[in-house]
Amino acid sequence: MRVAIAGIGLIGGSLALSLKRNGFAAEVIGVDTNETHCQKALALGIVDSIQPLEAAVDMADIIILAIPVDASISVLPGILDQINDHQIVVDMGSTKKDICQAIHDHPKRARFVASHPIAGTENNGPEAAFATLFLDKVGIICDRELSDAKALGVIEKLYKSLFMRLTYMESAEHDRHIAYVSHLSHITSFTLGLTVLEVEKDEKNIFDMAGSGFASTARLAKSSPAMWAPIFDQNAKNLSKVLTAYIKNLEMFKHLIDTGDRDKVFELMEEANDIRRILNGIELNENNKIKI
Repeated sequence: MRVAIAGIGLIGGSLALSLKRNGFAAEVIGVDTNETHCQKALALGIVDSIQPLEAAVDMADIIILAIPVDASISVLPGILDQINDHQIVVDMGSTKKDICQAIHDHPKRARFVASHPIAGTENNGPEAAFATLFLDKVGIICDRELSDAKALGVIEKLYKSLFMRLTYMESAEHDRHIAYVSHLSHITSFTLGLTVLEVEKDEKNIFDMAGSGFASTARLAKSSPAMWAPIFDQNAKNLSKVLTAYIKNLEMFKHLIDTGDRDKVFELMEEANDIRRILNGIELNENNKIKI
């Protein structure tokens, strides 16, 4: 199988390494507008060659879009115009509704599979890529009824070759849920980073006191703005609702702290502890790996 990957940063680079390692891809063609990324990906053996997008599409059996979501919307219609009836296009974006709407009526819509691997780190670029990024993670496929059975089957095999667990949902449903479990946490981390940086102007020793709790909470603030700004834009309506609820809870905590209501603060923290039950609800095997 010859695979072209547009965007050879963390996600695209890790896909390339994984698909070559597990034998799903006999050859990986890289596409990236960043020349430094191209050279690094070649030097690190992540891709076998670098090609312009049009040439890569002509050469590939599967075209994977691992680029910012606004860029995917821009290039996807042209890619679908170019492919034949045997090629497949799949995207890896963190929002799904807008991209699915953009090509809903395209004659080759059935050759496109909308997907989102729930995997990543705060790092970016090909040097951040590693072959086990997707191991034991969830892969979401959206609007599967709009993809033809053969295209869907190939992408399902691709995800299973990465040892991911597949789930299916509508694109609008995906964007609602992901606003809570991913996009809000990134905004929270960016906001924490901004807040602490404001304090740091006067408190030069603040980072000497920062422990692992701060590091884990602020980790996502190192994520790429080039990737996340388009995500926030495309999922703005859902994010606004989520932020309204989040700000309400922040204001409640502030009020209780301002009024010294220690018992109510304790009660709310105990209530919040219930998130442990949800996060620990994933079934693990004896090797502490998620069962597939």
